[in-house]
Amino acid sequence: MTHTTGGRGRHAEIAGAGFAGLTAAAALARLGWTVRVHEKGEHLREQGAGIVLWHNSIRVLEAIGAYDEAGSDSMTPPYYETRMHGQTVSKEDFGGLRWRTMTRPHLHRCLLEAARRAGAEIRSGSEVVAADPAGTITLASGETREADLVVGADGVRSRVRDSIGFEQDRWKSADGIIRFLVPRHKDELGPGEWDNVIDFWNLEPRYLRVLYVPCNERELYIALGAPSADEQGSRTPIDLDLWTSVFPELAPVLRSAAVAEDARYYGYQTTQLRSWASGRVALVGDAAHAMCPALAQGAGTAMANAYTLAQAVTAAAADSAAVAGALAEWERRERPITDRCQRRSADYAATRRMSQGNQFGPENLETAVYDPTDPRRHTAGAS
Repeated sequence: MTHTTGGRGRHAEIAGAGFAGLTAAAALARLGWTVRVHEKGEHLREQGAGIVLWHNSIRVLEAIGAYDEAGSDSMTPPYYETRMHGQTVSKEDFGGLRWRTMTRPHLHRCLLEAARRAGAEIRSGSEVVAADPAGTITLASGETREADLVVGADGVRSRVRDSIGFEQDRWKSADGIIRFLVPRHKDELGPGEWDNVIDFWNLEPRYLRVLYVPCNERELYIALGAPSADEQGSRTPIDLDLWTSVFPELAPVLRSAAVAEDARYYGYQTTQLRSWASGRVALVGDAAHAMCPALAQGAGTAMANAYTLAQAVTAAAADSAAVAGALAEWERRERPITDRCQRRSADYAATRRMSQGNQFGPENLETAVYDPTDPRRHTAGAS
């Protein structure tokens, strides 16, 4: 694809080399911006396990030239299956909607390479500790840098966000998960539809859940869900006897999870901001809208918003007022769909209604079917 030159001569500084930051970097660089990404870690890598991507994020991957590589080591499971107490209650195939499962490290590598191919500079061991709406960042070293655009993609504990003082509400849910990437163990699991995503629920006599997500022919993502107040269920390393007594059919993969290193329990958290932008500074991803993973759209909304941000600011003039105005208009247009997804995700986490099955109707797939690359997406009647 030929890169346009709409951003020629303009420069962006991005805090965070996760999915949102790298998407923004690739999109901006392809539009002619010079881009520098700062990652506080010494190594450029993704710490998570697996991920489900939908049409919205697939379209972004295509637009930034990363989809062929991402699709090469991923899969589309036949069904999203929900089981309650060992019995199948639904199988959903989403009627032809595009979706893929893959490992988070694989997706991260693909986004990193896309950003580098586009010309973005990626600096590891470089932490942004503060930003100013006028368009400056301060690094942990004390160095300051100026930019036409600053992007805070530095996660739920964003230093960019907190240094400026964005107003926010944050609340935690009762539940959380322990994430693992383990071998598939298909032969040991025995007969069954083990290429499906399978959401195993157990509500009586206690709530425990296993989300089973095959990522490719070799690797399996499993997320073990339990209330934070359940000391035994949220314990790491996991209590193998407990989990295999509730989900005996998953014993081979649970044994692999029991010996995994660096296992950690993550409580569900929602962060809602009064605004996503201030002056020349914009927030994307968990820095702006951390959400519970019920609808598998944390990464999808992050990537979609990072992509549309790049488009919005490139169309604006280079002066401060024009950039600030473009960011305000970007938020006005793109935020409502993310807000609705965030609210639904929090509701499902609180009520555990995903256990009922058949939950991916039109309302809950609103974000998944959204195409952030379609210039007509906000016109009446656009899909």
